[in-house]
Amino acid sequence: MRVFLTGATGFIGSHIIPELLGAGHQVLGMTRSERGAAALEAAGAEPHYGDIDDLDSLHRGAAACDGIIHTAFDHDFSNYAANCARDRLVIETLGSAVEGSSRPLVITSVTGAGTVTAGEPALEDHLDVNHPNPRIVSELTVQALSERGVNVSSVRLSQIHDTVRQGLVTEMIALARRTGVSAYIGEGLNTWSAAHVSDTVRLYRLALETPSSGARYHAMAESRITLRDIAASVGKRLDLPTVSIPQGEAQAHFGWLSAFVARDMSASSVLTQQRLGWTPVGPGLLEDIEALESEAA
Repeated sequence: MRVFLTGATGFIGSHIIPELLGAGHQVLGMTRSERGAAALEAAGAEPHYGDIDDLDSLHRGAAACDGIIHTAFDHDFSNYAANCARDRLVIETLGSAVEGSSRPLVITSVTGAGTVTAGEPALEDHLDVNHPNPRIVSELTVQALSERGVNVSSVRLSQIHDTVRQGLVTEMIALARRTGVSAYIGEGLNTWSAAHVSDTVRLYRLALETPSSGARYHAMAESRITLRDIAASVGKRLDLPTVSIPQGEAQAHFGWLSAFVARDMSASSVLTQQRLGWTPVGPGLLEDIEALESEAA
């Protein structure tokens, strides 16, 4: 099928392109610049000029294709709530382009949306409408579209990584370099989940090829990696001390990142693996941190 891909030049999107092409699909990738268009053409995709604020361009790109994968998101966490609200508009626009047809739309969310009980792994079949993460609005929008008959599903991301990027861990690495210490909060026993980018893009393809309206899938290969272990791996790679930050000093040290570093973000992917036949095989998060490429370190 011909697939409209938002975020096509981003970390995950740029890895989705070869995954889709290798499976015989065509890719129409959204980009804002001539440089991005050149990168897309070099990767074998057709460029489509626009961005997530250009709703008309989004609608045209989606309407011209047989399926959609939406990975674009503004990761400026200083304006996170507003960016989540913008994502709602994008999802509504993409959904309207395929409404009344069976064409699949796969959007991106986060595993926290499936939290049932604090400290327990998030589950695919659960939607925590009261979760404090503002990105829950993306899931609520998907739910509304599904109820209207749109063939829409969600891929919920954990910490997606390779040796260059590692989700929020990338921000922890940057903070460690600025402050001279690799830190966690308190005992650091809260846990995060993670998946390698190669496994993640395969999951997106499977979700596109096996559409099930309202389905939620977890890009999660490792469920319970403690923040203390993550911080220790970062400290070892950067040759910096690993330290515990008291809860009362977390905001001063971590800034906006403190809300995430203090949180348990474990998840299960049992149902995802069963329903899509998806088996993650890529390297683990700590392994990729240890092999962090020098420019990323």
